[in-house]
Amino acid sequence: MENQSKVWYVTGASDGLGLNLVKQLLAAGYRVAATAESKAELEDAVRDNSSNFLALEVNLSREDTVIASLQTAADTFGNIDVVVNNAAQKPAGRFEEFSDKQARANFEINVFGMMNVIRNAMSHFRPQQSGHIFNISSAAASSGKYSGLSIHCATRFAVAGLSESLAAEAKPFGIHVTVVLPDQFRSSLAKEEATTTAEPAVAGNTASAMISIAQNEEPPLYLFLSKASFLAATERLESIKKDMCLWPHT
Repeated sequence: MENQSKVWYVTGASDGLGLNLVKQLLAAGYRVAATAESKAELEDAVRDNSSNFLALEVNLSREDTVIASLQTAADTFGNIDVVVNNAAQKPAGRFEEFSDKQARANFEINVFGMMNVIRNAMSHFRPQQSGHIFNISSAAASSGKYSGLSIHCATRFAVAGLSESLAAEAKPFGIHVTVVLPDQFRSSLAKEEATTTAEPAVAGNTASAMISIAQNEEPPLYLFLSKASFLAATERLESIKKDMCLWPHT
């Protein structure tokens, strides 16, 4: 199969990394099914009228819309080869400031919405004995040390844990799973945050790396694409190792 014949399904595609990825894929000749809460906003952002682009309006918390969108993508392009779970929210604030409702709402998008996509994408991947799932995370999946981001870190750790187990389950079916830990980039997820200082090229570099990884027969489970996420993971491993040595199992 030629790489450009692969069909990509990308969530959260109306801005940020998702939008950049969709544009790069289309420019390279891939077929792309992209989702957003508003189809009109997505089409306006992508601005591609070719038959290679399919815009889909999806509410990730409603599994019926996820199922319908995946089936529409498969019916339109013949199959689905790569799924990118990019849609996410990033709440900031001390843990005790969040109500149960607010915390659950964030898990609804960052975790359960992603699960809805994966669960139903697997039904397309298993019969064809191939597929690749990219779960977009952040440095918050490397370490929970970020003050004021407890809920976000909890969702990111959940994504990483699910991905590790899913990778083991999916491997016998020829399906790959990769957790992507990028640097910060501008999007509606963080455009109001003073800490978002990354250059626009960061999203472009992340998208390019994912496209390259998807062509590899043995892609990584963890894809570290920023110094911050790499250092956070290293520090966390050292901290765990220190505690294991100081408080050995007896």
